[in-house]
Amino acid sequence: MSYDFSASGSGPAAGPGGSRPRVGLLGTGPWAHRTHAPALAAHTGSDFAGIWGRRPEAAAELADAHGVKVYEDPDALFADCDVAAFALPPDVQAPLAVRAAAAGCHLLLDKPVATTAADARAVADAAAAHRVASVVFLTLRFAEPTATWVLEQAGRSGWFTASAHWLGAVFPPAGEPSAYADSPWRKAKGGLWDVGPHALSVLIPVLGDVTSVHATRGPSDLVQLALRHASGVVSNAVLSLSAPRAAAGVGLELRGAEGVFALPDWSDVPGAYGRALDALLTAARTGTPDPRGAEFGARLTEILEEAEGQLGDM
Repeated sequence: MSYDFSASGSGPAAGPGGSRPRVGLLGTGPWAHRTHAPALAAHTGSDFAGIWGRRPEAAAELADAHGVKVYEDPDALFADCDVAAFALPPDVQAPLAVRAAAAGCHLLLDKPVATTAADARAVADAAAAHRVASVVFLTLRFAEPTATWVLEQAGRSGWFTASAHWLGAVFPPAGEPSAYADSPWRKAKGGLWDVGPHALSVLIPVLGDVTSVHATRGPSDLVQLALRHASGVVSNAVLSLSAPRAAAGVGLELRGAEGVFALPDWSDVPGAYGRALDALLTAARTGTPDPRGAEFGARLTEILEEAEGQLGDM
């Protein structure tokens, strides 16, 4: 099932006759429990249709918590829904997203879209070929006040340099790991792939596309990226999931002719996810691709793959 949202003038979430699009969720991990499912259940412009997961018992538990259907097969979910929302590891997400697009579902993707540039490109190409909308849930681009802050900085000129750090304590050297530690792909790919997309998602719209990248390894999974942007500005980003708890934190600072501008704090991640769904439905209704869509996700993956290639095996 796929609505032609452009046929209706009753808002970004309305289908023909004012009916609401149906959204199916793929994934049952901590991120799905804490963010995706609550946000979909609370969203007033769509219907949360159901859940598919690789572990049927986990899918049943999450579906029961929200009073929605359990799908035993992802293709059945695609056939029954207008939007496929993903909360899966990137190497699982990418091929399923291609199948969802072929079934006519709009794509609400998680980051990174994939862990190879070829797989991410396949998702973007499938979305374009089947004329479905796509949005990648990059938290800083939908949370407030960070989303508005990024747009404000993108409107300025005269930038000199920028510096970002995202130091998570998912796998701290001492103490209990976080709720997201039971994640094989995060253990394998580290902060470069998990939090690198967040930093890039802010630096690129403000400073321009990355024209060169140089990656350096630090302790554990720590990676430092030195970036040159299309504007000629250089920036750097330090990324890790294995910081000591006392050293963990997130920050991004832009410096230029108009002064120094620091990324503000943000909260309400489920609310941000709801705004990502709003953006997807708007793109579906208007036919105008969202700048945070699968094409942008593919570009982020290309940059990360180039950086990883300079590091060798993680």
